[in-house]
Amino acid sequence: MGYYERCARRYGDPFTLPTTFGRLVITGKPDGIRAIYAAKHEIFDIFAGIVSEPFLGPTSLMLTSGDYHLRNRRLLVPLFHGKRIQEWGELMASTAARAAAGWPTGEPFVAQEAMTDVTAEIFLRVLFGDREDDVERLGTAFREAENATRPSIVYVPALRREFGGVGPWARFRRKMDRLDAVIHQIITERRQRQPGDDVLGVLIGARYEDGGAMSDGEVRDQLLSLVAAGHETLASALAWGLYRLHQHPEILARLRDELDELGPAPAADALAALPYLEAVCNETLRLNPILPEVTRLLRQPLELRGWTLPAGVAVSPMASLVHMDEEVYPEPAEFRPERFLERSYTPYEFVPFGGGSHRCLGGAFAVYEMKIVLATLVGGWRFALDSAEPVRPRRRNFPFGPFEAVKLAVEGERAVPATTTAAAEAGR
Repeated sequence: MGYYERCARRYGDPFTLPTTFGRLVITGKPDGIRAIYAAKHEIFDIFAGIVSEPFLGPTSLMLTSGDYHLRNRRLLVPLFHGKRIQEWGELMASTAARAAAGWPTGEPFVAQEAMTDVTAEIFLRVLFGDREDDVERLGTAFREAENATRPSIVYVPALRREFGGVGPWARFRRKMDRLDAVIHQIITERRQRQPGDDVLGVLIGARYEDGGAMSDGEVRDQLLSLVAAGHETLASALAWGLYRLHQHPEILARLRDELDELGPAPAADALAALPYLEAVCNETLRLNPILPEVTRLLRQPLELRGWTLPAGVAVSPMASLVHMDEEVYPEPAEFRPERFLERSYTPYEFVPFGGGSHRCLGGAFAVYEMKIVLATLVGGWRFALDSAEPVRPRRRNFPFGPFEAVKLAVEGERAVPATTTAAAEAGR
């Protein structure tokens, strides 16, 4: 991200970046981002799909475009509408509370790892319901595949060689084959009985306008895409949120005051409606965008900030650039949640989840979960940073996360009632 900033300073906006997949034109200005996100979806195709296709599958919502993409998107949108998201609030709170109750007092833990465990459990239960066997089998297989993923095989396709069954690609393929076998077995079992009302059940039961249904392969690809988009990414966002709050005790104190005003054991929806909590989450996502690059390949020419870009060139609105634009965010390097209370930002100034026809389907879900988990943790427990050294971002496979481990230690429970009803019922 620092490289992009240096390029923007030296060459202006937009600038062209040569990549192994072709020319990429990057913009970090609101009017440039608007030009891309407001354009018709037909002019875009997928750029560098080879990077993630082995992981997400060829029919993934992230790797398709045009009418096929819109057709599947319409089928998936109801999975993450407001009312359905709210039904998962207590699950999010109780999962976070159980995790925190198990962290020993005074012993540092790595925030990214702890949040990965929390978000994985939440997401697997959202996707596959309360079927313990399904969740356990999938959780084990998914973590093994995730641990076998390396940036080298993600971004350098030439390294995807078996080498006689030895090396990172061969290891990754074995884990992915096992994960695929588990997913397909569960899909088959679910089709043979009542699908259920979890995400998998809804996908199996959903019908297109012509009455057709998703194939097993399409269901598999959408499930893995949802996990990839909403699991490790959210774990990184939560790790950054905990880090930023404990860097700034005055902000943490103001947030706790807002939480305490709700009284004993407020409902998850009451937490999600808190304005300062939302501002804290937004400011975290502004300073540390998890997926700063959203790239698309042009099928047709596009006018961008005075330039006519030809078909065959890729474009990318860059969140890390617009989020640090001094004209939009004065003193952009400062962690100041109040800025989101003082004014509203357009969908071209604050872009943590992309925009246009490819905007992240689970953006509202991610923010809701971020609010509930952060509120549960800082509302019910006291933590201390293990080190005062600054933490830098780095790429963790697809998303960006903390480069140096953010380590926190539990100092004890807060002298206030449980943050949510679900936390109270979690055995604290």
